[in-house]
Amino acid sequence: MSDDRQIDHVAVLGAGSWGTALANVAARAGRKVTIWGREAGHIEAMAEARENIAYLPGIALEKNVLLSNDLQCVAGADAILLVVPAQAQRDVAQSIRSLVQARVPVVVCAKGIERKTRQFMSEVVTEAIPDVPVAVLSGPSFAQDVAKRLPTAVTIASVYPGVAKKLADSLGTSTFRLYHSEDVRGVEIGGSAKNVLAIACGIASGRGLGASANAALVARGFAELRRFGAAYGAQSETLMGLSGLGDLVLTCGSTQSRNFAFGLALGRGKSVAEAGGGKLAEGAFTTGVLVEMARERNVEVPICEAVNALLIGNIDISSAIDSLLSRPQRSEN
Repeated sequence: MSDDRQIDHVAVLGAGSWGTALANVAARAGRKVTIWGREAGHIEAMAEARENIAYLPGIALEKNVLLSNDLQCVAGADAILLVVPAQAQRDVAQSIRSLVQARVPVVVCAKGIERKTRQFMSEVVTEAIPDVPVAVLSGPSFAQDVAKRLPTAVTIASVYPGVAKKLADSLGTSTFRLYHSEDVRGVEIGGSAKNVLAIACGIASGRGLGASANAALVARGFAELRRFGAAYGAQSETLMGLSGLGDLVLTCGSTQSRNFAFGLALGRGKSVAEAGGGKLAEGAFTTGVLVEMARERNVEVPICEAVNALLIGNIDISSAIDSLLSRPQRSEN
């Protein structure tokens, strides 16, 4: 993206709660915004009601937010926010490859790792659209909070000089602060790993293990996140920041988190299928590949291992808890 390009029109691909919240944020920052959604009926309903009744009820769309189910809407955009689930990022990115103008930044707003390739989302999008600067947005944020203009701070990262700052300046508002970074990998790992750990905390809460157990899970889970991040080139400062520790703390203690809520249902005795199969919880898709990647680099991630074994049916919850409690006593560091 050239230094003189202004971000006037933002295309938001994804008409769920997070996409809608981010669209309103960009509109409040003075941008013209177009939300794209795959389902024509959903987009028509949003256009008629001027709100996302299905996913973010009670929050009016800003006046400068348009709606479309035609991907051609990205052709004139100055920035594109990819707000579709992690496992759908590649398909959507490939679909817009011929429509994206040169040097227009594409911002990944999903948290996860592609299962079939073990690639991080920035790698997936770069492979699908080679000629654009890719950025990643992540941090402690719930769509409802952002939509209600409650104070929120997140990180936006890009390895392309100036891109993250330009995006932060163009999309930030008084209640939605964006801190810019060049550590894309650190931001991605924080966002991906915390989802797995949130499932573990949800399970513990569902089992009634208490606040002390939850605090221990968060602390020891963060140790796993840092070890995994170090093995894959993340900066420790990033993992200690908003997109790492900050997001972990938020996600591991609230039913607003789909991952925590999924774990909570499991802890209360529901099967994986009865809990929804993790369809809305990105951590359910990330767990297996994260564990595989950790094993590949000899990184100890016992909490993530236990969650994975539980989700694939190798152990039950009692066994998972026992396996963690029976680990040998050791130095904390």
